[in-house]
Parts: sequence; structure tokens; C-alpha cells
Amino acid sequence: MSFRPTGPADSPRGPRRGRLGSVPHTVSNLSRAGYARWLPLALLVLGTVLNLLTPPDITFVPVFAAVPLVAASLSSFRNTAAIGLLTTAVVAALLVGRHEAGLSDQGVNIATVGTVSLLALGINSTVRRGIRQVASARGVAEAVQRAVLPPPPDRMGQVRVAARYVAAQSDALIGGDLYAAQSSPHGVRLLIADVRGKGLQAAESVAVLLGSFRETAQYKADLRTVARRLDAALARDTARREERGEDTDESIENFATACLVEIPADDTGTLRILNRGHPAPLLLVPGLTPRYLEPSAPALPLGLTGVGGWDDHVDTEIFPPGAQLLLYTDGVSEARDERGTFYDPARGLRGRTFKDPGDLADQLIASVTAFSRGGVHDDIAILAVQQPPRPAHGPLSGAGGRAGDAGGGQHA
Repeated sequence: MSFRPTGPADSPRGPRRGRLGSVPHTVSNLSRAGYARWLPLALLVLGTVLNLLTPPDITFVPVFAAVPLVAASLSSFRNTAAIGLLTTAVVAALLVGRHEAGLSDQGVNIATVGTVSLLALGINSTVRRGIRQVASARGVAEAVQRAVLPPPPDRMGQVRVAARYVAAQSDALIGGDLYAAQSSPHGVRLLIADVRGKGLQAAESVAVLLGSFRETAQYKADLRTVARRLDAALARDTARREERGEDTDESIENFATACLVEIPADDTGTLRILNRGHPAPLLLVPGLTPRYLEPSAPALPLGLTGVGGWDDHVDTEIFPPGAQLLLYTDGVSEARDERGTFYDPARGLRGRTFKDPGDLADQLIASVTAFSRGGVHDDIAILAVQQPPRPAHGPLSGAGGRAGDAGGGQHA
């Protein structure tokens, strides 16, 4: 995770960032695995052909010995045993059938292939046991991820909502990226954030922030109060770790970039946004160029408030009918291509149409994956919302533009 104070002059298209995030090519991997299962038989055929085409004093026992070893890592225990028996039988038939002079050498070669086949069974058993353990750990990680980041309902109030989470590695599902959507008396409230670090410590901070957000977003009228509560919750989490004597870095380094969004309950066609050092949201209005909603004033991430004296500002933006708002973590904005160029969500999504927020999120993932050639170095969290299309009673001048800065408005 990286962080920068955000401001109007510092666009996501400018020089910054440093890591990559994308999606693995699952279908391609499955196809390759299917082809690989035929490799032992291909080796067996190759060894047989070479043995038949060469003089009797030349043998290819190493090729035959490799057959059951390859099968051990690709096939089931039963298939490995069958391939081992078949390979041993083929070697015996080839050597005896060629009437070679050294019967003792023939016996040694046959015994060698048979012994390797038995070893392959042991290797296969060990590999399968490891796979089962990994599958069990992955299942636990998936359950934890679903419990911590449950998908939001498809519709909240008047808006449609969709969320996606893509782990950087298939065996490491628990990360520091998070999203949340909460209905409240004040409107629909959204949070997307990226906690520093990975693993269980990051997951603990994610749970702390989500719990604080779900409670505070329900009852506090001001987004700045919500942000302050999140900041305090992260500080308490750091203090608890230090009290437990965990091997943690200085508390100043336990932080999270975050973006809070409110879609008011009075359905005024506006958004309220509070950005704490997070990549700027992207507003997509049908027929217009996607536009970043940059904050009017910079702000430090959650957990770093004590370092500087910057106040929170809540910006108000127009959210016209049919428009979609895209929130994402830096696994999207810091993805790179082979030349090291950063992915630009606005450019990557320009000219596309999206039938709903889920389609927007899926197309974004596909676009990032294609851009970065499937490289995976950072998690991706996406939250997308859509204002319902409806006939406008009059032209929205400056659709998607800023309606004004509400930084000095509401107070808790």
C-alpha cells in the first residue's frame, strides 16, 4: 500500500505509485493443468519410440524413470500407481524383447524403474496431503474474507451497489483492502480503504475499521465525525498491539488511506465525499468522459492525524441520473504494464457502457488484467454505485461537476 496527500493538482495520472494489482487467468491455468496430465504418457511414448529406433546397446531408462515421477505431481494416487506399473511393464518388454546380452543389466534397469515407481507413490501421497492442507487453509481464508467483507445488497435506498475483491495471490486471500456500504437515516454511506500491511495484522485493522464504520455511519450525521471515529479506532488498535508486546513498527506507520462517500437520503442528486489520502473516485456519466473527483484540500490517511494539522473537508459533487461512481484501491491505480506505465482507470474505461455497477466492476477488473498482462502484486477492492436512471425535469448544468464545498457545513 502507498499513500499520498491528495489534492486537485495531483491527479491519478501524475507521477506517483509503486505496485501492481490484477487478476489471475484462472481459465488458462486450468487448461494448462489439463494438458499437463498427459505429460507422463507422452514421455512414455517418447521413450518407447527412441528405444525402438536406436541400437540395442542404447537404453533410455532415465526417460522411463521420469514418467512415474512426473505423474506423481500431476495425477491421483491410483493413476500414479497405474502409470508406474505400465512403465515398468513397457521397460521389461522392450529390454527382454530386444534380446540384449546382459540379462543382469536388464534386471537392474527394470528394477530401477520399478523402484522409482514406488518412490513416486510416496511422493504423490505427500503432495496430495499438502494440497489438502492448502485447500483447508484456503477455505478458512475464504470464510474469513466473506465474514469480514460480506457483499453489500444489490440495492440500497435508491441506488444500486456492487462490490468486488480480488486477492493478489490465490493462496493469500486475507489482505488490507476493504469496502463497506451502510444504509443510514442520513443516506447511503460508502467506505473504501487500504490498510498498511498484509496478513492477519492487516485483517485485524480491517475488522476494527469496519466495525467502527458500521456503528458510526448509522448514527453520526457528519462524515467528518465518522472519519474522526475511524481515526480513533485505528489509534486504539495500534495501542492494543503495543500493549500486547507485538512486534510492530512505530504507531505512526499503522495507517489506512480511506474514502468516505455519502449519497443523501433526500435524493438531491448529489454526493458528499471525504478523502483521506486515497485514490480519487471516478464519476462515470453516460455520454461524458469519466472524471476523477479530486478532493478540494489534501488530507492525511487515517491513523496519521496527529502528524499534521489538516482538517477534514467534505466536497459535494453532482450525481446525475444514470451516473455511476467507482471507488477502488491502489491495486487498480498502481497496476503497471510491461513498460512500467501505470493504469489509468478513466482512460481504461473511456467509451465503454455499463449496464449496472456489477458490470462496471467486472469490466474494470478485466481491463486491469489485460493492461498488466495478468501480473498480481497487490489486492484490489472495488465498490461501485449507480444513481437510478430517471427523466430529468430540467438540464443539469455542469453534470458531474462540483456543487460546492461542504467543508464548513455540518457538525456532529
